[in-house]
Amino acid sequence: MPTALITGGAGFIGSHLSQKLLGDGWQVTVLDNLDPFYDVALKRRNVEELAAAGGARFRFVEGDLRDAGACREAVAGAGTVVHLAALAGVRPSIADPIRYWDVNLVGTQTLLQAIEDPGVRFVFGSSSSVYGGNTKVPFAESDRVDRPISPYAASKKAGEVQCYTWHHLRGNATTCLRFFTVYGPRQRPEMAIHQFARRITDGQAIPFFGDGSSRRDYTYVEDIVSGVVAAMGRTQGYAIYNLGGSATTTLTELVQHLERALGLPARLERLPDQAGDVPVTYADVSLAERELGYRCSTPIADGIDRFCAWYRAEKAAGRIP
Repeated sequence: MPTALITGGAGFIGSHLSQKLLGDGWQVTVLDNLDPFYDVALKRRNVEELAAAGGARFRFVEGDLRDAGACREAVAGAGTVVHLAALAGVRPSIADPIRYWDVNLVGTQTLLQAIEDPGVRFVFGSSSSVYGGNTKVPFAESDRVDRPISPYAASKKAGEVQCYTWHHLRGNATTCLRFFTVYGPRQRPEMAIHQFARRITDGQAIPFFGDGSSRRDYTYVEDIVSGVVAAMGRTQGYAIYNLGGSATTTLTELVQHLERALGLPARLERLPDQAGDVPVTYADVSLAERELGYRCSTPIADGIDRFCAWYRAEKAAGRIP
């Protein structure tokens, strides 16, 4: 039976990945400290659902990445480690950069140190934010990424470098995945699509930064999970891949998609551009397509429809505010 450790497995992407692996017959361990960055009850519910789905094949370790003992306990028996746990968010990282550096880099190194078996495969969840203000689109893995414009982005680029150094010294197969604006059911409440859906539904104005022309490459969570699973199959070397939708949607278009899916108008609170935000993200996924067989199969309109159906059901059941 294949075995995996998913750090951050109680969160958005991690819970979807864990659910997929359990459904495919894996034995899954989740390491998560249930950080109160957002409502801990949502994470606990994810863990409960995973435990119900996996039974004896699921194990939950509540612990901090910076705790060497917790990392050793979680790593034990894992054939693949997928490292998704991190402090997320560009804007909060500007307010508290030291904490981001501590959790995202000290935590990653502590986890790496706990892996002693040279046969363990390692997958690191990086971010499209490493591309900074790159104006050459679409973004390719070969592009220069040494000019991040937020502490969060800098921590993710540094994490990729950490992973390379560890791979060079230890030899374990190591893959870094640059995620492009992931959305879907269980998305974090402060992220744009979830926040906008809540505000539109509640009749509140949504924060609308800039003139609406900023563009993002939105990627449905199931497509991201398929890419992660493919990367878990790599058995040697070090590589970096973009995982994105390979299409862009403006902020104005995103709001229009939500209005259509929810059947409600949006009120806009117009605000200036935010420090640390980039004007565009756009993934060149040709390398992942060629080497991982990755395909993004969910257009933004379909993904927004699925998200809004989930959101309405959860809200009606009283499981989200």
